[in-house]
Amino acid sequence: MLKIYHVPGTRSVRPIWLCYELELPVDVEPIDFSPEFRDSQEWRAISPAGKVPALIDGDLRMFESGAMVEYILERYADGRLHPEPGTPESALYHQWCWFAEATLIRPLGLYRMLRARQESIDELVDEAEGKFKDSLKAVESALDDRQFLLGSEFSAADIMMGYSIALIERLLGDQHPNLRSYLDRLQSREAYQKVAALQKA
Repeated sequence: MLKIYHVPGTRSVRPIWLCYELELPVDVEPIDFSPEFRDSQEWRAISPAGKVPALIDGDLRMFESGAMVEYILERYADGRLHPEPGTPESALYHQWCWFAEATLIRPLGLYRMLRARQESIDELVDEAEGKFKDSLKAVESALDDRQFLLGSEFSAADIMMGYSIALIERLLGDQHPNLRSYLDRLQSREAYQKVAALQKA
């Protein structure tokens, strides 16, 4: 059985959510994510970078959420929740999966860090905020005529994006009606609600 080490509010949401969507048995192991535990030999033996999530499947150990999603899909999904490789749909699937992490969330992290410093770095803050807003607009536009990123069918790309959008839900406001309704659709899914319950544990 898959084991996924989980801390509420982290990227562990992604592989756990996917397991729930696929109705795979998964052992969700909540952990203490204090600096002392993160630096412990016990944890570093599981996650060498000290990061969450971490996954164990037999002898396999992983510590990158996007890679976990791909591994679970390849090994256990039997073609579900991702398009056939080599198709235009597959290309767009990969685009949105990595946009969710690499393009959308990175400027948000920088924006938060710089705002918190309250120093004379307004230009950098404004640049990060602009990139973040541009990223939101790109997803908003992609959802103009569809329920999910790839069309009418839910895929694991929506798990990747859904986690990122949920992180910034309070920043959406009224300017992003497509993102708001998209997030509502994702959050109404039974598997999402199951993983959301873990966030409150």
